[in-house]
Amino acid sequence: MKLTFHGAAQTVTGSMHELQVNGHRYLLDCGLYQGRRKEARDRNANFPFPASQVDGVVVSHAHIDHTGNLPTLVKNGFSGPIYATPATVDLCHSMLPDSAYLQEKDALFIAKRKGRRRKLGQEDELEPVEPLYSIADAEKALGMFQPVLQDTGREIGPGLRYRALDAGHMLGSTSLVFDIEQDGLRRRLAYSGDVGRPNLPIIRDPEPLPPVDYLIMESTYGDRLHKNIGAVKDKLADAINRTCERGGRIVAPAFAVGRTQQLVLLLHELIEEQRIPGIPMFVDSPLAINVTDVFRRHTYLFDEETRHFLENGDDPFGFKLLRYVREVSESKALNDLRGPFLVLSASGMCEAGRILHHLRNSIENPRNMVLITGFQAEHTLGRKIVEKWPEVPIFGEPVRLRAEVVKLNELSGHADQHELLAWLKPMTQTLKRVFLVHGEPSQSAALAKAIETTYGLPVTIPARGDSFVLD
Repeated sequence: MKLTFHGAAQTVTGSMHELQVNGHRYLLDCGLYQGRRKEARDRNANFPFPASQVDGVVVSHAHIDHTGNLPTLVKNGFSGPIYATPATVDLCHSMLPDSAYLQEKDALFIAKRKGRRRKLGQEDELEPVEPLYSIADAEKALGMFQPVLQDTGREIGPGLRYRALDAGHMLGSTSLVFDIEQDGLRRRLAYSGDVGRPNLPIIRDPEPLPPVDYLIMESTYGDRLHKNIGAVKDKLADAINRTCERGGRIVAPAFAVGRTQQLVLLLHELIEEQRIPGIPMFVDSPLAINVTDVFRRHTYLFDEETRHFLENGDDPFGFKLLRYVREVSESKALNDLRGPFLVLSASGMCEAGRILHHLRNSIENPRNMVLITGFQAEHTLGRKIVEKWPEVPIFGEPVRLRAEVVKLNELSGHADQHELLAWLKPMTQTLKRVFLVHGEPSQSAALAKAIETTYGLPVTIPARGDSFVLD
């Protein structure tokens, strides 16, 4: 039994962990690494093992940093099964082709820009890029998914069985528990995936895990304490009202899966409570529209508050002032609107998609607001906006950041330090070691210290490529 960490090791993106059991190789997630363009390309395109020798992949949830490199794996020769919950399978049917489409569009945009500048005798520092994979590669990967219900055990190889429990991070998200038997030795390994917060809108709370021997645990907010979720509506209402008073627009980068639906629900409630003005609101993301339809098909995963909307015959993701935008022409038309209005658009870290056009057309106006609603990884455009750089690069060109920037941390889908410690507690009596992943070094170090101090457990923060024998 050997565990090797290939992604999300001392960083928060590109989750991919390798488990070897009885001569077989399995991956726990296979996500896209997001960051500096050249480094991201190199990491995503080149696997540290032959893809054809992977026997199966088990997916914790649908976010692109956990699933987005599956088509590359398939393109490089992987032909085994991909296990995931039914909701995750449905979400990936929208997300993976969309990822391929955005890569193709970005490559085309850069190629056209370089061509224009070449004709003018100008240099362009951006190198030409090729998409990691095509829509056909994504569709081939989708054909390999095998749905596995939560709380249902599944044998996936000799001496290896797993069960998925609700992680409370997004629709269909799970923590994974593996029962391993090799050479007469039995061990239980858990992988947290991304652990959510209690009382998040729409989804159910994280489930406690059974006793385990080893744990791979996320540490995204390992040194942070979130504010009370109950305050989020107050902060959102204040931000919208403040921007409307000065006639500006609110541009909100939002992950198409989970965060967009949560924000729409909160906006719905604020409108009904008459706490914000009746301004036009738009969800400008074909992916978010498709994902919202997936949410409507899996209402059994909703929390009690959201089910209450349904029981009253109401649509939690639709109201009179809200319009979903699918066509490119409609998206472009939003940039000609005068404020106030609000637009939610992907991607959540401002790395691709329609949000880039909305930011380019909005952030130089101090009347406007950029509403950041989720974690922004290092080196992403979203992180530069959060850090309020005077100028930020959009499509390779510097743009002055003069709009107000507001962070809405209360909706974070990741548990904070206290919430992670509480989630860990039921496993502490049997744990031999905790491996911390999916966190920047300072976050992982702080959580490691808290775990060692609170529970006296040994903690390891693996680097990329580190391997460990589970004895």
